[in-house]
Amino acid sequence: MNLRTTLLVFLCFCATTVLRAERVDMLKAGAKANGKALNTKLINSTIDRLNRGGGGTLFFPAGTYLTGSIHLKSNITLELEAGATLLFSDNFDDYLPFVEVRHEGVMMKSFQPLIYAVDAENITIKGEGTLDGQGKKWWMEFFRVMIDLKDNGMRDMNKYQPMWDAANDTTAIYAETNKDYVSTLQRRFFRPPFIQPIRCKEIKIEGVKIVNSPFWTVNPEFCDNVTIKGITIDNVPSPNTDGINPESCRNVHISDCHISVGDDCITIKSGRDAQARRLGVPCENITITNCTMLSGHGGVVIGSEMSGSVRKVTISNCIFDGTDRGIRIKSTRGRGGVVEDIRVSNIVMSNIKREAVVLNLKYSKMPAEPKSERTPIFRNVHISGMTVTDVKTPIKIVGLEEAPISDIVLRDIHIQEGKQKCIFENCERITMNDVIINGKVIKSTTDTTD
Repeated sequence: MNLRTTLLVFLCFCATTVLRAERVDMLKAGAKANGKALNTKLINSTIDRLNRGGGGTLFFPAGTYLTGSIHLKSNITLELEAGATLLFSDNFDDYLPFVEVRHEGVMMKSFQPLIYAVDAENITIKGEGTLDGQGKKWWMEFFRVMIDLKDNGMRDMNKYQPMWDAANDTTAIYAETNKDYVSTLQRRFFRPPFIQPIRCKEIKIEGVKIVNSPFWTVNPEFCDNVTIKGITIDNVPSPNTDGINPESCRNVHISDCHISVGDDCITIKSGRDAQARRLGVPCENITITNCTMLSGHGGVVIGSEMSGSVRKVTISNCIFDGTDRGIRIKSTRGRGGVVEDIRVSNIVMSNIKREAVVLNLKYSKMPAEPKSERTPIFRNVHISGMTVTDVKTPIKIVGLEEAPISDIVLRDIHIQEGKQKCIFENCERITMNDVIINGKVIKSTTDTTD
């Protein structure tokens, strides 16, 4: 082998070595898998080191790894082997100091999400293991604060409420928020979402099981190109433990997921009220397919925080079994924003406790006001190929007097065991074709299902 060939082989070997990202076995790196010793510092320092070197994977073999907030950075993968559990601490102090988050559509500073990332790219969470949020203490403190506020008015029930006051410009937050959210702000205790990347690109969450979230479970904010595939979310009955909530994101792909939660299964959002209108970041180019949804207030929901607008959404090939509602689009006066270009197809529902399809612009019953930028708009929604068995209200469409819901197409919808009449108020240009409810063909909004 001549010198030139030898040099070429050597350079190729070096290039291969440099490009191969490091894969760290966290057990061998010193992590404790007994579910008792806190691994937060080791996990985050390993992420920092790999990030500085260009990226890599943190691999968790079978075992239970107790941790506080994990801060993902660019080119980092968390991989959980079958039998591995990331068990998140239920000590609230392990999620301090407060950081920038979005809580129910409002930008603020509050507890660190359990898994958090800001301005990162190429981040992945994958494997056959489990992420356990240990949410019970968070839920109980939420109830304690909420009940005390109702009974006694604003006062400090824990050390975190004055910390929230000090960390935020509360005057500005209140000024940009509708009065229907004031009582929530007055709690001053906001549970962290499980997974919240902010302003990130190229996100993948695949295969893992997620349980016991303190609050919303998978909640990307202002992100681009998000893929969520084949995950299971199982939150016991619990407050506001939504499943997958992309908010002000674009190019989101959700598929092959199994979801049973304490609130909505999948919800598409874009922020709340004047603050979100000022930021002006819609949620758009969203696909949801091949998912099963069991317990939940709604199967797939848009809103009510949609002030930055939601558009270009397809929902297909999903099963809802036992959710309170099936397809739900909701907002209220004061939100502003537009929901448009929504297509729903090939859906099977059963045992739906309230509405199979509901579009409601009077979600929080705000008082009437003149039409303005505060007025939400719903238009251009196409729903077809839907089979429903056992539902309280088959279809409910309620617009505003000043902003009727318009240009809705309902086609090939067959509903059996509908217990109440359909409801149509303040809506126009509703097209129905092959809509059959309890054996009766519904051709217009004036038809009933008696």
